[in-house]
Amino acid sequence: MSEALALSGVDALYGESHVLHEVSFTLSAGKVLALLGRNGAGKTTCMSAIIGFLPPRRGEIRLFGEPVSRLVPEAIARKGVGFVPQGRRIFPTLTVRENLIVSGRSRAGAPVPWNLERVVALFPRLKERLQQVAGSLSGGEQQMLAIGRALMGNPRVLLMDEPSEGLAPLIVAEVGRTIARLKQEGQSILLVEQNIKLALDLADEVVILNTGRVAFSGSAGEVRSDQVLITQHLGVF
Repeated sequence: MSEALALSGVDALYGESHVLHEVSFTLSAGKVLALLGRNGAGKTTCMSAIIGFLPPRRGEIRLFGEPVSRLVPEAIARKGVGFVPQGRRIFPTLTVRENLIVSGRSRAGAPVPWNLERVVALFPRLKERLQQVAGSLSGGEQQMLAIGRALMGNPRVLLMDEPSEGLAPLIVAEVGRTIARLKQEGQSILLVEQNIKLALDLADEVVILNTGRVAFSGSAGEVRSDQVLITQHLGVF
């Protein structure tokens, strides 16, 4: 099975603050890897390093075998990394349609390319609101828009940072079904998620960070069956 994304010995610093320490893990093509850990464990920093917002001080990041850790964020996005950021960060003054269209990018070799029609078929609620200003959408609709916007770039790897944060349980379930469908279609996904049950239901593999270091790397089944591991590193029962 080919590797979609691989981190090897990645160190990242904010100024003099050392946040990631020799982080290494691999996301296999077509799989979901859940990156878990307590608040402040380094999960969002890891996402920032992959997308190029915080270039690693040491180590290497590869996308389908190609080194990308020295590229700027725009170049990494063009190589095929999509990003659903924490807090959604849609363009509030643009319409739903404009948010989606502005993010469109074709990719050679995409089996069934994502376009406006496919995205609104995935999220029918967005179809009803195409002409609505995005800032007036509900939190759940904004999250759908953030995911749709990332898909419009036809990513080879999709990074999702806390997609269920702040959403009502019914919307969380809908987001979960969307991620499951993307996985079924072969989308490689790196998922950061505080909702441990949701993450373990969706993930094939799990990496747990603790104070910027990899504390565990293995299958989602291993984590589900190890209550001590969950309590020790994630603080939930």
